[in-house]
Amino acid sequence: MMEGILIEHATGRSSEGHVYEHLRHEFLADAEVKALLPAFVRTSRTLDAFWPFIKEKLGRYQERRAFIRESFTPLIDHLEGRNRAPGDAVVSDALATFDADGVHAVWAKALSRRSSDPEGAITVARTLLETVCKHILDERTVAYAEKDDLPKLYGAVAKALRLAPDQHTEEPIKAILGGAMHLVNGLGTLRNRFSDAHGRGAQRDAGAPVKPSPRHASLAVNAAGAVATFLVETHLERGTA
Repeated sequence: MMEGILIEHATGRSSEGHVYEHLRHEFLADAEVKALLPAFVRTSRTLDAFWPFIKEKLGRYQERRAFIRESFTPLIDHLEGRNRAPGDAVVSDALATFDADGVHAVWAKALSRRSSDPEGAITVARTLLETVCKHILDERTVAYAEKDDLPKLYGAVAKALRLAPDQHTEEPIKAILGGAMHLVNGLGTLRNRFSDAHGRGAQRDAGAPVKPSPRHASLAVNAAGAVATFLVETHLERGTA
């Protein structure tokens, strides 16, 4: 309905401004939906505010229709259940209880980009873990530097939550926690690896960068979500006392 209202307004037809304002209010109240709304909806409180934006951006009606539809695709795909893995709902619920406006919004962005923007999804997956780590360190009053990278942030969180391998003696537990640490280190460097030309096969152009596919993005996002959920649940269970 919102997509249709905006298309009508962008193509010179009458539209119900109060309906748009009501829908926008409802969407912004949902952190998951808010993160996937087109930027021009988040910034345009009324249709009158939207008009100068679309008028200046695109001159032809056909271009405006295509632009608006494309802008709503990530949200509609998400609401229809596309591009979701079985663990998405569990991860989303765990992160929503931690910080619905911050961490959960980052997770929603990562979910929406796995197929349409694999590189962006990998970057957001890393940001998700960095955000979770910083929130936990803040709540546990553990100091860190803003420039600390993901492996360093995770190391501080693991120590604060007693999740570091060297804080345990049971071999299975040490192995699992060590695997989580290796996974985080990999996520911290994955985006950079895909951005350069390392790992090119003989058939690749000499200067072509290695590009991630949706399956790489799904692996990164799902792994980040699993680790983030584990950290959040551990933090909440143990409290800050």
